[in-house]
Amino acid sequence: MVVQLDEAEVVFLPIRAQGAGGQNVNKVSSAVHLRFDILASSLPEEVKQRLLALGDQRINADGVIVIKAQTQRSMARNREEGLARLRELIDAASRVPKVRRPTRPTRSSQMRRVEGKVKRGALKAGRRRVDGGD
Repeated sequence: MVVQLDEAEVVFLPIRAQGAGGQNVNKVSSAVHLRFDILASSLPEEVKQRLLALGDQRINADGVIVIKAQTQRSMARNREEGLARLRELIDAASRVPKVRRPTRPTRSSQMRRVEGKVKRGALKAGRRRVDGGD
């Protein structure tokens, strides 16, 4: 399922980037905090539920995704990087998980397993101390 992301639902907050940055580090807010409220978004309900169930550290308790993008030198490129990461997260949640149908092990695989256990037990039994018998 292809889900369209409405960029009007995304809030961008300019912040100062961390780390070394030369002359601009203390003057220019080139990093971006991207905030996306899952519950208030126009995403389909099942995608919202899967997003909330992801357990990703970027999703807070209020159901808001917060992504910090600061690897690029310009704010526009950091915005694009943050949006790309958000789209990636939404794409992962939009894929319907495959239903697992439990199967039984085959008879031959059970036999191989038991034979392996018997061999291993015999090897360990051979390590025991031998009684003198006198």
